[in-house]
Amino acid sequence: MIKDVFIKKLYTADGESFSPDAEKYYPRPQMRRREWMSLDGEWDLEAEGGAAKINVPFCPESLLSGFEHPVRYGETLRYTRSFSVPEAWRGMRIILHFGAVSRDATVYLNGQKVTENGNAYLPFSADVTDALTDGGNVITVEAVNDLSTKYPYGKQKIDRGGMWYTPVSGIWQSVWLEPVPERHIESLSIKCDGTCADIEVAGAAEGEVVCLGERYPLEGGRARVEPDGVKLWSPESPYLYDFTVKCGEDEVESYFALRTLTVEKVCGVMRLCLNGKPYFFHGLLDQGYFSDGIYTPATPAMYEKDILAMKSLGFNTLRKHIKVEPEQFYYDCDRLGMIVFQDMINNGRYRFLHDTVLPTLGARSLSDKNTNRDGASRSEFLSSMEKTVCHLSNHPSICLWTIFNEGWGQFDAGGAYERLRALDPSRFIDSASGWFTPSMTDVDSSHIYFGKLKLGKRRDLPQILSEFGGYVWKDPEHSFNLQKTYGYRIFKTREEFASAFRKVYLSEVVPLAKEGLCASIWTQVSDVEDETNGLYTYDRKVLKLTPEETKDICEALQNAVTE
Repeated sequence: MIKDVFIKKLYTADGESFSPDAEKYYPRPQMRRREWMSLDGEWDLEAEGGAAKINVPFCPESLLSGFEHPVRYGETLRYTRSFSVPEAWRGMRIILHFGAVSRDATVYLNGQKVTENGNAYLPFSADVTDALTDGGNVITVEAVNDLSTKYPYGKQKIDRGGMWYTPVSGIWQSVWLEPVPERHIESLSIKCDGTCADIEVAGAAEGEVVCLGERYPLEGGRARVEPDGVKLWSPESPYLYDFTVKCGEDEVESYFALRTLTVEKVCGVMRLCLNGKPYFFHGLLDQGYFSDGIYTPATPAMYEKDILAMKSLGFNTLRKHIKVEPEQFYYDCDRLGMIVFQDMINNGRYRFLHDTVLPTLGARSLSDKNTNRDGASRSEFLSSMEKTVCHLSNHPSICLWTIFNEGWGQFDAGGAYERLRALDPSRFIDSASGWFTPSMTDVDSSHIYFGKLKLGKRRDLPQILSEFGGYVWKDPEHSFNLQKTYGYRIFKTREEFASAFRKVYLSEVVPLAKEGLCASIWTQVSDVEDETNGLYTYDRKVLKLTPEETKDICEALQNAVTE
């Protein structure tokens, strides 16, 4: 575990420490209610290796959890805590929410089973009113992280190392309660273009939407909001329209943004366009790992710090790599102006020779139709993909979905594309990031870590470089592992690292942008355990580049696609 290997010598990332102030962050910022109660904080946890207090929402493998006993994968972790429902909530329905639990979770309230969930990355909830007592209540969560490849597992591996990381067990996102009336708003679906927002309200057929002082009646649970003087969303101007939905006794606050995403042929070249104009998506791979909380930052404020730090270097895009974050991350991207390329979470068996070695050597025309032959695994992946899209699709910052990464668990990517396109006709789709490119995809997506950068073969499609770089400069005072270094090109000094970074962008990426490259994703935001190819060190204490070294790169890339 991280805390046993190295983390004890690190302070909490970026000097932050967990505190009750984190409770001010409502865990679902796109559907906010004024009354709610956080259940984060101290719980009791029983594991085979021992029992102790644990600080939720941090996984037991992390330093911030405070849990000192080992975790054995496949065992049952048993969480318990007591709480009382505020007297003011009497007569209301009480909903219990979990941001995410890894992987298989069963929840009991006062001994009564109230819900279960088998996806390690997605939220779930239950109406627990009928299981409550007038006095104290006891909630129990039984969680098992079996790391089964049948289910989405991301980059977790018991034998961590290289590009595989420490697993995350149990509760790793916030737990909270909220009161609602008998008839209440269950969810919002927001679909926008460049002129209006269509808002669909589940759970309520009548009511109104209030936006900028204007009232729009709900008809059959739907309302169309058409603001005057449209302001379009972009990283340079991330304008959000706040609105309130009122249905009987229930009321929620939310927001939307207006923007368009299109593929256009410009001067004979296929371009990705934002709001009708060619735009270069200048991005970074973002794996969302933290030195002290692993999947979970010390405070939600750290998402904002990461985003603003990367924006200060000129980046406008983060490829959220094989992880679904708490909604605060996406909200911060929405309001601060950071585009997100969102990966689906891989499952299925990883095969080093087929999925990495042969494609890296150039064998990228292998068929993907029979690479994952497990029917149950395929069904789980497609179900998780659909749930991920439904969960995140209201966030305007998300501009592209990535279905498969480098053949990991890949199967019938064309069929998956059709299914995803039916769910969301408004965003770009990268069916296969890296290789094994299917016939049905919106982009030709390449990974190049060795050799000179070049465009892909599908010139009928917009070209994106969805992974490249991975350069290493290792600061020994802020590195996870002093013996092992994982990356693609190693430099002895920060100055050499910065010079090489500038050279590859100015001499290779910018010329390719002029030829048709529409997006590039540098590896990566931060070091992650053995990987020391981040722009941040793993503890977020050292940023390896300065804005002065990167500002002209951003300008050159945008000029390349608009000239």
